[in-house]
Amino acid sequence: MTISIYNASVPVFKQMLTALSEVLRKAEIHATEKNIEPNALLQARLFPDMFPLVRQVQIAVDFSKGVSSRLAGAEVPSWPDTEVTFADLQALIAKALAHIASFDATQFEGSENKEIVLRPGTPKEKKLAGSAYLQHYGLPQFFFHVTTAYAILRHNGVEIGKRDYMGAY
Repeated sequence: MTISIYNASVPVFKQMLTALSEVLRKAEIHATEKNIEPNALLQARLFPDMFPLVRQVQIAVDFSKGVSSRLAGAEVPSWPDTEVTFADLQALIAKALAHIASFDATQFEGSENKEIVLRPGTPKEKKLAGSAYLQHYGLPQFFFHVTTAYAILRHNGVEIGKRDYMGAY
């Protein structure tokens, strides 16, 4: 049995972004109930040299839209990273969900062998087949940032667990 590139990407991104949205909703409620300044959570980091929560969410969204777009043969939309509130992050996730929902499975046909070029024209340029790009670069990067966002909030006392992280599947 084989799994299509579409099924290995778009539904996964949808599941995890929807779960991330719900985790952020719970974080905002937590901040309100505990009289915590929302920015304390939005700018929280696991370690000083890591990105804060806001940036983790932005990067997760970037990977979901970028990977999906490249594999579907579509242009990757460029969105400015101007989010500063929970509402901003929710809007960003909603925009990403709408973007990836605009693709259908036929757009991904043959993308497992499509050449994806990372950082073109730079010394760090790397060429990958679509399947390797998804499995060994795109999904791991996406999951790293979703997981780090979850961990930041859990570390800061937001009552979330594995079921929240996973979302509906």
